[in-house]
Amino acid sequence: MKKYLYPAFVFGVLTIVQSQAHADQGDWLVRIRALDIQPRNQSDPIPALGVPANAITLNNKWAPEIDLSYFLLNNIALELILTYPQRHDVSLNGTKIGTAKHLPPTLTVQYHFIPDGKFRPYLGAGINYTHFSDVNLSVPGVGQLDMGRSSWGGALQAGFDVEVGENKFINFDVKKIYISSDVKLAATGATVSHVRLDPLVLGVGFGWKF
Repeated sequence: MKKYLYPAFVFGVLTIVQSQAHADQGDWLVRIRALDIQPRNQSDPIPALGVPANAITLNNKWAPEIDLSYFLLNNIALELILTYPQRHDVSLNGTKIGTAKHLPPTLTVQYHFIPDGKFRPYLGAGINYTHFSDVNLSVPGVGQLDMGRSSWGGALQAGFDVEVGENKFINFDVKKIYISSDVKLAATGATVSHVRLDPLVLGVGFGWKF
């Protein structure tokens, strides 16, 4: 009898361990966040126009965001961060010269330190693609300005989820996203400056796990 019970016991233990090790594998986590976007606002000087360094700035902005996370493993997830094109005021030496929109989808790989805890911190790193559109910039005496349409850069992330109910979470998140673009004369396409927006993005929101 014992020779039958022992294999059954071992099989049962292995089954339990395996199910626990992969409890979150294949799960989806959907979050909705409110974001505070704070551009770094560094730009090259334009000596011909007497414009100093860091004179081109974009305003801070609140924006909604939705993100989708898929757990490849218990501790490893892919997160896709999405929003709609955000319109920013663009200023030169503190004077508004127009507006521009940017759409910054970002994909990160996250490591979740305590995936089964009430408090679930994580770190992430990935890649950002930003598309600029509806650029409407004009400087008196210079004319219309344009911006490069595409930017590729890295992204860093830290945050945590707090479980507040079955498969429900409050989320706090911080990202550093590296975004840059050339500023050009619209008439000739000549580059006159290079801007590094590199925003710090603070987020708070609510999530559901499926």
